[in-house]
Amino acid sequence: MTTPGTAATSTGAGTGEDGEFSHRQILVILAGLMSAMFLASLDQTIVSTAIRTIADDLQGLDAQAWVTTAYLMTSTISTPLYGKLSDIYGRKPFFVIGIVIFVFGSLLCTLADSMYTLALYRGIQGLGAGALMSLSLAIIGDIIPPRDRAKYQGYMLAVFASSSVIGPVVGGFFAGVETIFGIDGWRWIFLINVPIGAVALTLVMITLNVKNVRVDHRVDWAGAAAIVVGLVPLLLVAEQGNTWGWGSPAALACYVVGLAGVGLFLIVEARAGDQALIPLRLFRDRTFAIVTAGGVIVGMAMFGGMMTLPLYMQIVHGADPMESGLMMLPLVAGMMGASIVSGQLISRTGRVREFPILGTAISAVGLFLLWTIDADTSLTLVMAYMLVLGIGLGNCMQPLTLIVQNAVSPREIGVATASATFFRQLGGTAGVAVFLSILFSRVGGSITNELELATADGSLARGVQEGLADPALRADPEALGIVQALADPASGAGAGALETVTKDSSVINRLPELIAHPFEQGYALSMSEIYLVAGILSVIATVVLAFLPPIVLRTGSAQAEAAREAAAAAAPTGTDVAAAEAATAGDRPERSDVTATVTAEPEETDTATTTRPAPDETGR
Repeated sequence: MTTPGTAATSTGAGTGEDGEFSHRQILVILAGLMSAMFLASLDQTIVSTAIRTIADDLQGLDAQAWVTTAYLMTSTISTPLYGKLSDIYGRKPFFVIGIVIFVFGSLLCTLADSMYTLALYRGIQGLGAGALMSLSLAIIGDIIPPRDRAKYQGYMLAVFASSSVIGPVVGGFFAGVETIFGIDGWRWIFLINVPIGAVALTLVMITLNVKNVRVDHRVDWAGAAAIVVGLVPLLLVAEQGNTWGWGSPAALACYVVGLAGVGLFLIVEARAGDQALIPLRLFRDRTFAIVTAGGVIVGMAMFGGMMTLPLYMQIVHGADPMESGLMMLPLVAGMMGASIVSGQLISRTGRVREFPILGTAISAVGLFLLWTIDADTSLTLVMAYMLVLGIGLGNCMQPLTLIVQNAVSPREIGVATASATFFRQLGGTAGVAVFLSILFSRVGGSITNELELATADGSLARGVQEGLADPALRADPEALGIVQALADPASGAGAGALETVTKDSSVINRLPELIAHPFEQGYALSMSEIYLVAGILSVIATVVLAFLPPIVLRTGSAQAEAAREAAAAAAPTGTDVAAAEAATAGDRPERSDVTATVTAEPEETDTATTTRPAPDETGR
């Protein structure tokens, strides 16, 4: 519960008489938040652009999923813990801790000597990343009323836009350079986080000075441990299922341990009540439950689908890391444009329910269009499809967070935002693991089929003759080995060629065109299956979100409302005493679907008349 007198005031920014921040104060706080958001978003764009080069250098393209899922797994699991801790002790300490851990993990990544050690270090980096985005969104929810948030959305979008443009260029530059000061070029992708992190840490320490109305809860360490036991084995089998076999002893062991962990987590959280890491009573709110379910599905479709686009550009169309990053700009432009337009419309009309429904529907169209691509599809057409996907995602990501923050008590912004982020990232982590598993389990068979077709029409034989006659190819042992293997299919050396291109895909772009095409087509068709599955998931998300009830956004910030509730709890009068006694006696009614979403009732915004009592020890 919120205890009177526990509002911890930080130096710096104060609030007006109504508890709201001025425009200038909000901009000062946003400066610190945006620096940390830039750190996290820049890292994602740099790494996703250069991952193919990194994997080729470390001889482990087929192990890419470990690097991706390790980061997503740790950031996902740590997110609700940061949310709960920040509700209890304040946002700033854990925001700082997150930045420090993130920078430390980045330093470790520069020391990686294999894809598996890189995955371990990315996991440590993810422990810090779990704080950056979720706490940034929680703080924004604290200080800016939902209806006014669109006014400041441009500043936040500028961060993502700049990182989306700078990231591919910087990542491509480092990935394309052999060494810089004796250090492999791609290692600077992680090393650059150190100075950026230092700047972010300094700005956060100076600018992030806000009041915290403390929630007097204990930390749910049992819930944190149970969620690790439940999720790690399930995400592990999602990533390795095709390799192990879905019915193998290792997979079965993961199923048993994971499901037992999930069951234990539910038991622990039910017993913890309001002090739980993710309070289960939140799911009694129809709005929260529907947005959470939709967020999981959207996360799977979004992360799973987007992660393969840079690979498509580089492997199939021979783009270098920098070029592939710039080719992603239509997706970014679609997301930015749609997010700005939807934000302005939400601010003017107060209507938000329609946007995530429309967004997931448009995303499904974009993904189904991407399902039709192959190695011969025009890049212009592919980028047009990416623009459609970006427009869809831009209409649903910010509104989903806004709806969750609007649906809960102002004192629960941290845990609610972190919970929603957790489930969306959980879906994304599972999506990446499953989709990359699909890719690398199907690509061998797809390439074999394409080689058979090329053999039947004679193009492969012509390509082999062209390759063996090319003097330049003799200076490339890997490419020459593939050509020689394909020259004598009966020798069985073709299996070795397949292993080579799945370990180091860059060799495909060095092969003669007639030989390279079956490999490119094999990768393209395997990726298209991912877009089909992601499109189906987006349709399901549209159906789920269609059940959202009507929503009216609050006009006051969460921090101001929480402060008013705390003040009312400190000096209850008149009807407040009766209401508090009724709540203590367990007579507080459950919120209906409407009251769960229509959180801007006059009784809450008019502090001169009526105030809501603080919950008791049981959270009621």
